[in-house]
Amino acid sequence: MDYRKLAIIGTSHIAKQSLEEIRNAFSELKPCVVAVELDQQRLASLFSKQKSHVSMADIVRIGVKGYLFAVVGGWLQRKLGSIVGMEPGSEMKLAVQLAKKNNAKIALIDQNIEITLRKFSQRLSWKEKLRFISDLFKSVFFKKRAMKELGLDDGKFDLAKVPDKELVSKLIKQLEKRYPNVYDVLVKQRNKVMANNLHRIMQQFPEEQILAVVGAGHEEELLEMVKRRAEGKVDFVK
Repeated sequence: MDYRKLAIIGTSHIAKQSLEEIRNAFSELKPCVVAVELDQQRLASLFSKQKSHVSMADIVRIGVKGYLFAVVGGWLQRKLGSIVGMEPGSEMKLAVQLAKKNNAKIALIDQNIEITLRKFSQRLSWKEKLRFISDLFKSVFFKKRAMKELGLDDGKFDLAKVPDKELVSKLIKQLEKRYPNVYDVLVKQRNKVMANNLHRIMQQFPEEQILAVVGAGHEEELLEMVKRRAEGKVDFVK
């Protein structure tokens, strides 16, 4: 199986640069299949004009910690998006819209969001909670030191652009080191699901160009997993 037929774009959910990269990819590659880091629920939410309603039953099902993570994460993305004038998830929305416009097939490759949030609730440890409080304290009162630890000592970070791969790799390694359970649930496990789904798509369309649009934090490891899966070295998801 030729994994070179697969192109993966690592995006930032609030970076205008991501929109341009997606447009260029469609123009140059003319993909037959467009795979996006979404599930059915998140896809519907992207295109819905109505605000989603969360019931107590929903919170019980996914867990309080998972619910709070979704609320805080969503608020933070909207806050940062307002700074650069871009709605979070616009790049995924654009990829879907361009796929429809160009009659390309759309594949939703991410794990169901409720499964991810439920696992987050189950796996988040007290040690990671305390570390989060500590990191939050440092980011507020010792901002320069915190920025330097992340390789941002010059204070220059353009939200409108996708971080370079070296910085993304460093941030992912920091996440894995300080929050191993969070990393496993939000990155590693989802990468396995997406790699397996991409492998199935490549089997179904072996001669066609496939374009995958995922968050920058998934790109590097996901591509490596797809290569290993294509070579038959490992089976990720039964």
